[in-house]
Amino acid sequence: MAHGRSPRHVRKRSSAQNPEEADGKIRVQKILAAAGLASRRGSEDLIRSGRVMVNGRKAKLGDCANAVEDEVRVDGERIRRERPRYWMLHKPTGVVTTVSDPHGRKTVMHLLPDGVGSIHPVGRLDRDSSGLLLLTNDGDLTQKLLHPSHQSEKDYRVLVKGEIDAEHISRLEKGVYLEDGRTAPAQVAQVRADPDNGTTSFVLTLTEGRKRQIRRMMLALGRPVKKLVRTRMGPLSLGRLAAGMARPLRAEEVRRLKTYADRLPTTRRGASKRRPGNRAQRSARPARS
Repeated sequence: MAHGRSPRHVRKRSSAQNPEEADGKIRVQKILAAAGLASRRGSEDLIRSGRVMVNGRKAKLGDCANAVEDEVRVDGERIRRERPRYWMLHKPTGVVTTVSDPHGRKTVMHLLPDGVGSIHPVGRLDRDSSGLLLLTNDGDLTQKLLHPSHQSEKDYRVLVKGEIDAEHISRLEKGVYLEDGRTAPAQVAQVRADPDNGTTSFVLTLTEGRKRQIRRMMLALGRPVKKLVRTRMGPLSLGRLAAGMARPLRAEEVRRLKTYADRLPTTRRGASKRRPGNRAQRSARPARS
């Protein structure tokens, strides 16, 4: 390797080009997001509303602070940078995806072990659906994964009443018209009909997350959903994690998840584009449990 091109030299030069972080100072909204208080955009809204103080002075967008040395407060309460936490949960049916529920229903937080700390679900699964749910206190990551203009992929194993034919698949892949607009193109794979039970199962890949979207899409096609399980979120797979069980992400999973989030493409109005590869290639992928 040529002189001056080692990773060590590259890191030094990168730090010099970013003076805002050279003395440990970062933007205030990033401190709030890292503390799990809100997403980056939500943190900016807190600053705009005048609720954030840094060392006794009202913060403005663009202000920087040291997360350890400076005193950052929101509504008078001091914010302390928390260690980022990342958990995977296999949400069972009958459980709501919220931190708390005013009706006293069981939430996903009841399924986490004691001592996990303050984390929140990334997105939602409706009460009648099950599968992979990510929970974290990393507001910045949450913002990247949920932003409507980003194409973050999620796989669902869907069981519907009736058969799925070429016309149904074509409509799903082009987008289905719903009362709140046309859906983004989806991908369909691993179609398996069960004539004895009068049902069909398949894997559906979405890049958006409207309320009860898959159920509404399939109802519009005359194929009501009987069972819905999310098996993948970006690089994370549910694997053999049993329903109702949770585990912390492994270091390699966290690394891959952050890399994936940083590389998410952006489209206008959150529209998706299909990934390269035909349906046969997608169908050749091994089934996820």
